Amino acid sequence: MKQGLSLRVSQHLALTPQLQQSIRLLQLSTLEMAQEVEQMLDENPFLERSEEMAERETFGLEQTDVPVSAGEQIADASVPEVTASPAPSSPDSVSASTDAAGDGDGLEGKLDGATPVEESWEGDGTVEIAPDDSEWGGDAPARNSGSGDGDDSATAADLARAPVSLQDHLHEQARCLRLSEEDRAALYFLIESLNDDGYLEEPLAELADAWLHLSGTPQLVGDPQDSLEAREALTQRLGVALQLLQHMEPSGVGARDLAECLRLQILELRNTAEARAALAICGQPLELIAKRDVKRLCNLCGIDDETVRAALGLIARLEPKPGRRFVDVERNVVVPDVIVTHAGRGFKVTLNPDVMPRLRVHDVYANAMRQNRGGRDNGGEAGHAAMQQRLQEARWFIKNIQQRFDTILRVSSAIVERQRNFFMHGELAMRPLVLREIADELGLHESTISRVTTAKYMATPFGTYELKYFFGSSLGTETGGNASSTAVRALLKQFIAAEEAARPLSDNQLSDLLREQGIECARRTVAKYREALRIAPANLRKSL
Repeated sequence: MKQGLSLRVSQHLALTPQLQQSIRLLQLSTLEMAQEVEQMLDENPFLERSEEMAERETFGLEQTDVPVSAGEQIADASVPEVTASPAPSSPDSVSASTDAAGDGDGLEGKLDGATPVEESWEGDGTVEIAPDDSEWGGDAPARNSGSGDGDDSATAADLARAPVSLQDHLHEQARCLRLSEEDRAALYFLIESLNDDGYLEEPLAELADAWLHLSGTPQLVGDPQDSLEAREALTQRLGVALQLLQHMEPSGVGARDLAECLRLQILELRNTAEARAALAICGQPLELIAKRDVKRLCNLCGIDDETVRAALGLIARLEPKPGRRFVDVERNVVVPDVIVTHAGRGFKVTLNPDVMPRLRVHDVYANAMRQNRGGRDNGGEAGHAAMQQRLQEARWFIKNIQQRFDTILRVSSAIVERQRNFFMHGELAMRPLVLREIADELGLHESTISRVTTAKYMATPFGTYELKYFFGSSLGTETGGNASSTAVRALLKQFIAAEEAARPLSDNQLSDLLREQGIECARRTVAKYREALRIAPANLRKSL
């Protein structure tokens, strides 16, 4: 093989640490973003949370509250003229490079072969306090510091509003029973073993073994006969405690399966022919109840058709999950990133100040860096360079957070402008929209729009939706236009809600109804949309 030297010119992509951080922050959800901020506050001494109100920095979001175009002047003088998209930021604004910092795999075509990129946080090497070191997120309310005269009353109010768990509710009832210490301990153990729905999923024998292991009972390592007797005795005690548990409120708690849960609730009702029939039906395979197979249930239970239908109606009114009303729904609350409100004849898009962290560079430490520029006193040149890099990291973190919210705001404003009919008339007026349309309008890449719309939520007059909700494929119409799949699903819900209970609409009939509205939608597509809406097929929707 002959060796030689050759010169070759090529282009390649290089992601700086700043760009990598910007990409990562852009795709984080609100909760993940808050965790990232807390972690950075712990790791970087130059970064601190500001509790004081301050003016927005010069590089900040000058267009945080951007009204969306309504096609005409807003009547309200307090609302500025409606624009189609946020006004461009200042030349120093990092929003001008949103696309570059917002997507990693969407940077094709933006190559840096001419200008090499040095992967460093050092920036320009200055340690002066720049104007953009000031507080960011000044519009956000300060977090309570935990001091003040009203703290005790606020805490008491929070405790009063705190939901009661299923276990707490059952323990309160158990305290009213006169039990021995052993029986009370067994009842406590069963209550703590319930799942969120109020079911006891593990058999009593396994629970007895778990209790013996937790208590460290010596019989387990002694004579096998003694160990077996200990297990049997404890299983019997748990069986007695289970009887007590299953007589507590809510009715059906402590059941091992759905059939037992239904039987426990039926036993609490009056002893009528309907209740006795329902009790007999619950002893049959639950698939027959789900399918409402009246004929087979009549044959298996020896009950006439009318009684079976009445019993099935009674079973339908029972609660299959006794612990449902004790579930803490607060942990499922979605905090919106963007809020859309009416503004005159248009709509106003604003960032939610509650999710915007208020951060700034620590003035004391930054001043110390400026005064000790040479670094001769503490740690020498190497220590000074390391601290300078941490300072630059803090600055970039603040800018990347601001850029994240700026991008979210721009995308949200474009979505509201495109889906203006939805905000006026609801989901039936939703128009087809794909990521490329927003990307082309804002000059961003589709991957950037995908990151922005994932796990980000918008509060609208009709509820809170993920930003991806406003994007949907199109279906053809007889007039040659397009209808959004979201609007078609809403139309299907309307058709099903208005159907006769005794004669529900099949997927073919729903397809025909859509065709009458000028929308071409095949039966399989209707079935797919119906399943996505979690609507049962016609045979299961049929009223008894």
